[in-house]
Amino acid sequence: MTAYPRKSALLLALVALAGLAAHPAWAQSTVAEGQKLAFDRGKGNCLTCHVIKGGDLPGTIGPELKDLKAKYPDRSELAAILFDETKRNPQTMMPPFGRNRILTEQEIDAIVDFLQTL
Repeated sequence: MTAYPRKSALLLALVALAGLAAHPAWAQSTVAEGQKLAFDRGKGNCLTCHVIKGGDLPGTIGPELKDLKAKYPDRSELAAILFDETKRNPQTMMPPFGRNRILTEQEIDAIVDFLQTL
């Protein structure tokens, strides 16, 4: 009977190691998904108002999105802006993507991952 706890511990260690090894690929996939959402005219639609490196036909209503990791080192602040910028700036023209359920929390997280690479 003592073999089962050892097998469980070994299995748990293998799962943890596999998760660590896969993390860089997971991070890359969320960045790619975030870019796809940000550039999607029917979803994130960031290009309607912002210039973003690599985007086509950008708007100029909002600021150019660059150096965002330096401007917002705390990713939760950037996520809050995407979720509902009206809490911070009631006069904003930016849609409350999270509050209005345009984007899910997972989609907002992916877009933040992408924006932090700019």
